[in-house]
Amino acid sequence: MKITSFQASLAAAVLLTVTWLAVPVSAQTQPQPAAPAAARPVAAPQPSAMTPAAPSAAAPVASTPAPAAASTDAPAAAPTSDDAGGRALKSAAPMMKELSPWVMFMSADIIVKAVMIGLAFASLMTWTVFIAKSIELSVASAKLRSALKKAAQARSLAEAQMALGAKEGVLPSFLAAALSEARMSAGISSDTGIKERAASSFAEIVRAEQRRIRIGMGVLATIGATSPFVGLFGTVWGIMNSFIGISKSQTTNLAVVAPGIAEALLATAIGLVAAIPAVIIYNHFARKTKSYLELVSRASGTAARLLSRDLDRSHGSAHSRAAE
Repeated sequence: MKITSFQASLAAAVLLTVTWLAVPVSAQTQPQPAAPAAARPVAAPQPSAMTPAAPSAAAPVASTPAPAAASTDAPAAAPTSDDAGGRALKSAAPMMKELSPWVMFMSADIIVKAVMIGLAFASLMTWTVFIAKSIELSVASAKLRSALKKAAQARSLAEAQMALGAKEGVLPSFLAAALSEARMSAGISSDTGIKERAASSFAEIVRAEQRRIRIGMGVLATIGATSPFVGLFGTVWGIMNSFIGISKSQTTNLAVVAPGIAEALLATAIGLVAAIPAVIIYNHFARKTKSYLELVSRASGTAARLLSRDLDRSHGSAHSRAAE
């Protein structure tokens, strides 16, 4: 009986030992299905009563969604700053596109506006002088050439004066001065003195014609020489105001700096628009005036030759009467 009870006790002890050894093995094998439990939270396995490691295995699974939530929130805040910068650039882009010469003029400083208006008026004067002088020189040159052709066929001062009629011009003035000197010198036998006095009168007429034909040339010279500097003054003033605005706004953004600098540079552009045509037109009229004054010199020579013929003819008739 003792042997039988001992065997029964030994068998029970072996069974308990086997059961105790089997418990850790089941605890190590059961946490493996916990990984799919994160993907399928509905199908989570029911933990056994003898499994103490199940709550520790579920803790990492529960802690993993927290970084995912943080990672989803972080990109959501980034587009806000980009959208704000994009909206700022889009709002600045129309402002830059609206910079036209008229808008820049209207938004410029009062001194820069005065400079621009003065330069525009100077440009208007340049083109007015160009049109007026072109017409004046064309008409005067055509009249003088026609008068020279008529006077070339005359044999005396009186005949040339009759051919030209009562028209006003340079050549009729020369003929009138020669006839007046011949009448006033009647009875004087020295032809040299008469010619010298007539030449002096001709020189006065030439100088008066030079002054008349060059009216407006001084305006062109002044505009061509001073307009770039006046425009530069407006540019300097406008850029100075732009830097003052930059210092007040505490920013160097192109949308803030560009309008003021563009307004300043517009003054220089208008100055060049006024100066360059003035210089070109002045040089053009300098050549035209020189060619016209050459015609005036030809007219003076024509009147001098006719006077010399009349003097020689009068002396010849006097000698013939003396011989009779």
